[in-house]
Amino acid sequence: MKKKQILSLVVIAAILVVLVYFQFRSWRTFDWAKFRQYTGGVSLWHIAAAIALTYLAYLMRAIRWAIFLKPTAPTSFRRLIGPQIVGFAALGLFGRAGEFARPYLIARKEKLTFTSQLAVWTVERFFDLGSVFVLIATFLFLVGGEKVRLLEQDLHHGLVSVAASSSHKLPLLVAAVALLVIFYFLLRTAGGKLARALRAKFDSFKAGFNTIHDLSSFLQIVAVSVAMWLMIAGAYIQVLHAYGAVPVTMPNGISHIAEMRSLGLEDVLIVMACSMAGSVIQLPGGVGGSQLAVISILQSHFFSGAPTYVTPELAVSCGIMLWLVTFMSVVPAGVVLARFENISFLRLSAESSQEEELVEEKVAQEDTAGAS
Repeated sequence: MKKKQILSLVVIAAILVVLVYFQFRSWRTFDWAKFRQYTGGVSLWHIAAAIALTYLAYLMRAIRWAIFLKPTAPTSFRRLIGPQIVGFAALGLFGRAGEFARPYLIARKEKLTFTSQLAVWTVERFFDLGSVFVLIATFLFLVGGEKVRLLEQDLHHGLVSVAASSSHKLPLLVAAVALLVIFYFLLRTAGGKLARALRAKFDSFKAGFNTIHDLSSFLQIVAVSVAMWLMIAGAYIQVLHAYGAVPVTMPNGISHIAEMRSLGLEDVLIVMACSMAGSVIQLPGGVGGSQLAVISILQSHFFSGAPTYVTPELAVSCGIMLWLVTFMSVVPAGVVLARFENISFLRLSAESSQEEELVEEKVAQEDTAGAS
């Protein structure tokens, strides 16, 4: 493992320790017996349906990648299913260290350059974020509902609070901007390795869009992306509905029935958005900010009231179950496929990381040549 990977893991682990500490400090009355009861009482049929939808999403990813390759290296999406599953299994096992396993495996299998597939991977991230944004905008702000009203209230209160305190916090804001400017210039003069890495990703992003050769391909990619994220949202719904009607006791001592089957697509999109935001902080094994973000939003005022009445114990159970189904369920199939194709996960993680570093070195050489 490289020094920068070790440093990143240490920093992320430290952040997670602090987050977990503050999270559990607020759960002084956490009942582990109830947590085990909620987790053991889930509907296995719903969990199986969620896993099936998760695997269908991997199939859609293979279809989308095949569309990306159509103008330069036409291939069957069936050939890309294996690399998708093995790549996501590597991501689950090694975290960010296995992030480039998919483009590396596809480049090796289709006899393409890693740089070209890194470009596809970069643009794939763009379509993922865009699809989730479109779904959230459509089902939250166009369909409406109680959750939208709460979001609007929170946004309004936040803006009013910022406006009310802006005069007092203006010096702090100016100081923060000045520190950012100083940090930027120090970073530029310190060697520019981070700048080269960012430029490499930006160049990959531009090159990735060259794979979209016409409007038809673009529309196909958009349709597949939206359908894929609807499947992922369906997996979230199935996991949450697996809890059914759960008798709970709120922190104030009042008993209720948590109707988890009342959660709809608009509710799940809020949870998904928080999960994606939290996934920035992630350790190997997929453990990290994603689970904490899901647990936090589930026990917030969005879901702690009628008809869901989510308690801390129920929120933790749901967060762990969502992680197991939507993130870790691919690992068994990935391990089997990797063994069938004689792929070592440890070697795969190292080789894909080395390929990424070679891309950054190439950018550095281009910078040097351009300067001379």
